[in-house]
Amino acid sequence: MDISQLSFVWYRGLQEISPVAWQAVTGNHPMLDYRFLFAFESSCAVGEQTGWIPYHLAVFDGEQLLAAAPCYLKTHSYGEYVFDWSWADAYEQAGGQYYPKLISAIPFSPVTGPRLLIHPGYANPQALASAMLSHMQSLCQQHGLSGAHVLFPDPTSASECADANWLRRNGVQFRWENAGYPDWEAFLAALSRDKRKKIRQERNKVSQQGVSCREVNGHDVSKAELALFYQCYCNTYHRHGSSPYLPPAFFEQVSRAMPEQFRLFIAAQDGEDVAASLCILGADTLYGRYWGSLCEISCLHFELCYYQPQLFCIRHGIRYFEGGAQGVHKLARGFAPYPTCSYHYLSHADFHQSVARFLDREAGTMQHYVDELEERSPYKVTSSPA
Repeated sequence: MDISQLSFVWYRGLQEISPVAWQAVTGNHPMLDYRFLFAFESSCAVGEQTGWIPYHLAVFDGEQLLAAAPCYLKTHSYGEYVFDWSWADAYEQAGGQYYPKLISAIPFSPVTGPRLLIHPGYANPQALASAMLSHMQSLCQQHGLSGAHVLFPDPTSASECADANWLRRNGVQFRWENAGYPDWEAFLAALSRDKRKKIRQERNKVSQQGVSCREVNGHDVSKAELALFYQCYCNTYHRHGSSPYLPPAFFEQVSRAMPEQFRLFIAAQDGEDVAASLCILGADTLYGRYWGSLCEISCLHFELCYYQPQLFCIRHGIRYFEGGAQGVHKLARGFAPYPTCSYHYLSHADFHQSVARFLDREAGTMQHYVDELEERSPYKVTSSPA
């Protein structure tokens, strides 16, 4: 089909797009699910008031949705986890206006996944992806946006951005892989002796403080448990002197709309709930998202954010657990570094070249960092997961 005959449309909200049509192009990634993304919009977590203005790209053949990209106009760089504050400063010191900019991302979620969502039945996905990126560039030029940014794309979307000569920025996160462990002890046996000892000490310390943990899914979660989680979630932000991004309505809606994917891990001390962490379950990956506590309990963060989700993955045969952004301390808990990336188009040619030179220098530093991390693997040499 001639791409020139397709319709490329920008929408200011998912309510303007059919949920069934959206699901047909997004696959099974839980955080690209219509219900998950719509919860941001209907709870007002995104919108004019938050600086995350929905502006989704959709491609139609007549009335059939062939492709889409979750996009937002951003008036700041908060909640992206790809830090471009220095780019904004440089651009504005030179007399430009960096914001608003266009991003394709999952709001507040440093999670890798498809970004150029193309119906699996379409015959020439590469050409369509190229056309989508061209429309993003044209939008920037037509409306004076400083640029467009695709954050945390999967390898397919990343390759399509590279083919369009967008600038690549490398990153790294930490992921735990379930190497078919039959139980917790089998996982510990794969670790080096000092790491195995450390994990046992941390878990013993938690249990000695009268703490027990349980897992609750969206079908069974109570209003009291949701309220506890939200209080804990807010405490995490307040302790760092900031405000939470998401309102309680977002979590309530996701728990109702996606109960099978919604997983709370709750810690109780002497029978009283005191902490909680939230994960989102995909087909082969558990995604750790938020956590918090009402009181200080030594090593509870490790138990609730790492060990309980790892145990869940072992019990249910889930291959990966992604524990969220950053955190070199995850290495000692069985996680391994894995690469992430983002792609960038800057509208001003000279600025585009300046950023390209910066990214070339940064890439060398990042590779050196990754090499150092890989040398610190917590696994026995002969037992390291592939």
